[in-house]
Amino acid sequence: MQNPAHKIIQFPGRFRRREEGAVAVEAIIILPMVFWSYLAMFSFFDAFREYTNNQKAAYTISDLISRQATPLDNNFLDGTHQLFDTLTRPAEATSLRVSVVSYDLPTEIYSVIWSHTRGAMEPLETTDITGWADRLPVMPDDDQIIVVETQANFNTFFNIGLGTRDINNFVFTRPRYASKLCWQEICD
Repeated sequence: MQNPAHKIIQFPGRFRRREEGAVAVEAIIILPMVFWSYLAMFSFFDAFREYTNNQKAAYTISDLISRQATPLDNNFLDGTHQLFDTLTRPAEATSLRVSVVSYDLPTEIYSVIWSHTRGAMEPLETTDITGWADRLPVMPDDDQIIVVETQANFNTFFNIGLGTRDINNFVFTRPRYASKLCWQEICD
């Protein structure tokens, strides 16, 4: 009969040499990492898909507004906000801000002609865009551009560290069919 202490001392060596059940042990170690990697890839793909959808919707809204030759009104802006929500299918409320910005070449100053919003965003004022020289293009004197800003929240399906993100888009476009785009109440 062997000494019990001798069996305890020899156990690590015998355990190391045995090969039964090695695949099961490896699977128990690796499967959680494989499962987490799959969930992470799914979440990252979904995040990029959501960012792309929001950006395409913002460009669509900007292009739609740039093709308007008639003055815009509240009903039109409500419709564009609904179109944005239809294109993006958000889980939470979205925001939309449409502004028309003019450029004065001699003073190199941008000014807001009009700005209207839907959702949580506030309308722009000229003082809000004083530091936007790097965001807006240099334009001919007294030219206008349409600035469309959208905002939506994004939550991942699985908590892999991305958390809740705001998707913000900033798109500017020149009016296509008219030199100036006006709002119904302040049309020249």
